[in-house]
Amino acid sequence: MTVDADMIIPTYDDMLTAHERIKSHVRRTPIRTSEYLNELTGAHLFFKCENFQEPGAFKVRGAANAVFGLGEAKAAKGVGTHSSGNHASCLSYAASLRGISCNVVMPRTAPQAKKDTVRRYGGQITECEASTSSREATFAKVEKETGADFVHPYNDPRVVAGQGTCSKEFIEQVDGLDAVLAPIGGGGLISGTCLTLSTLAPECQVIAAEPEQADDAYRSFKAGYIIADDAPTTIADGLLVPLKELTWHFVSNHVSDILTASEEEIISAMKLTWKHLRIVMEASSAVPLATILKNNKRFAGKRIGIVITGGNVDLDRLPWLT
Repeated sequence: MTVDADMIIPTYDDMLTAHERIKSHVRRTPIRTSEYLNELTGAHLFFKCENFQEPGAFKVRGAANAVFGLGEAKAAKGVGTHSSGNHASCLSYAASLRGISCNVVMPRTAPQAKKDTVRRYGGQITECEASTSSREATFAKVEKETGADFVHPYNDPRVVAGQGTCSKEFIEQVDGLDAVLAPIGGGGLISGTCLTLSTLAPECQVIAAEPEQADDAYRSFKAGYIIADDAPTTIADGLLVPLKELTWHFVSNHVSDILTASEEEIISAMKLTWKHLRIVMEASSAVPLATILKNNKRFAGKRIGIVITGGNVDLDRLPWLT
């Protein structure tokens, strides 16, 4: 693909720098396995529990890298972003660790649990409508008023480099992975995974998992160019945003495949992991397992890594109770 001359592509060395920068601010999350889920899928599954991060999501990695990489003059004006929840809470958390302000734009429809987490870490919320265009327009106003450094949820080289530290740990914790699966919305985690594994484990496939009802990345992957949906609807609320130029670079060059799952399949996989891994995870995190169950012959006998991306769940609105 043709790369925009103004676009900064993070490197493996940038990931290593991020790893050193954030290691005292994030957790080296554990790996969980389940004999039952292995038997059910016919594969050897290894779940990296990023839901065990303090803010409850992997996005603390990219957020911390951006926040702690700022010079003092920029940091004094604080940081800001637009996000459906996890990036907002993680950026607020990282900002609180550094003692700077954080302004976030969130959809009115974002789960209350995620709004509560943002506020708990001191983030100031401005609500917007549930569309990508509304998020971006509302944040433009906030940015103009505050002068905050914009930390995009995924289309930011600092964020991608930070997310890449997750798969660095994964490869160090589990030998011989045939593939790593992670959910895809805007593509920050998948891009970081590609960035790291293309150097550390080029034989390991990177496969993205996406809801059928928000499958713009899948359609983009098949078409060969970005197709953006403005306001898709899915229970996997963390996967509502489209790819951007930076993440498309990694997806189009390094991702082996994108698989999709229905709402019912996502809910079923979410229930299975709650029951058999005995951990709280959100619907977005269940999409990879849902796609493995749907395509079990493809993964039979293989060693598969799955990133559990977050665990910020509104317990009053569990999908199987609505």
